[in-house]
Amino acid sequence: MGKQQDVGGPEGHRGSGTTAHRASGGSADARLALAQDPATPQMTLFDLASDPSAVVRKAVAARTDAPAQALRPLTRDHDRHVREAVARNPSTSVANLLRLVKDPDRWVRWAVAGNPACDESVRRVMSEAPDKELRGLLAEMRELEPELAARLIDDVSPEVRERLATHTHDPDVITALMADRTVRVRKGVARNPRTTAEQRRALAQDPVVDVRAALVRAVQLDEADLERLVHDRSVQVRLAMATSEVIPPHIRRALGGDPDDMVAGAARDFRPASGNSPVIRAPRVGHRRSGSGPGRPGGAAR
Repeated sequence: MGKQQDVGGPEGHRGSGTTAHRASGGSADARLALAQDPATPQMTLFDLASDPSAVVRKAVAARTDAPAQALRPLTRDHDRHVREAVARNPSTSVANLLRLVKDPDRWVRWAVAGNPACDESVRRVMSEAPDKELRGLLAEMRELEPELAARLIDDVSPEVRERLATHTHDPDVITALMADRTVRVRKGVARNPRTTAEQRRALAQDPVVDVRAALVRAVQLDEADLERLVHDRSVQVRLAMATSEVIPPHIRRALGGDPDDMVAGAARDFRPASGNSPVIRAPRVGHRRSGSGPGRPGGAAR
């Protein structure tokens, strides 16, 4: 799948009179079929990019073989669905992505984050964006430059730092975020499967119950840490252990004799693969389900 290619000067984009007539004439359904036809010449796609129907323009915007000259004006289309289609198109040029990542519509901006053509220059703009969800999507990217990760360590939004803590592969970033004073950020680190045994031992002794509970639900721990946590002073932590998929059977059996009836019952009644397993969500990429309302990518509530 190649990048967009220029097809000549403006005068050359119109094609033959017959092509222009085919692009502009006929019903909207016929023009849509033409926009979706892999055999349609690029000259015709350029004409269809200015079609009066937003559905037709969106079809052009989604084509990976559309010429750059056809997609460039669609980045400023008055219909946000058209702009979003350009933002998702993996062949969209970096210049167009840089324009779209600053789009006034959040769904368009979020779509850029999921585009495989999103490079360091686009990610840099994302790191400076006032949109915290956009920065959060950046924080969840696997191939995040150390310089940008370091900037997000000090992000004003605890949510952004939490998402970085949960998804980062950078040992230095994990170390820095373990010292974050915000509980939700340390919970994010506790859910990160890339922590070291030493880091997990420190998290197992975190003074906040929620951090310890998140840890035992998400990652495997050394035996010494498990033996300590099975006698944790918090019922919440012991209950989290009793219902965690990653806790070894012998620890769960020990919890079956817990002095708290709820913990003991949960340990005895536990069944593997019963929906108790931790979920480390894949990076959200700005995909909007059909019919979803305002909120985060995928319709999650803010």
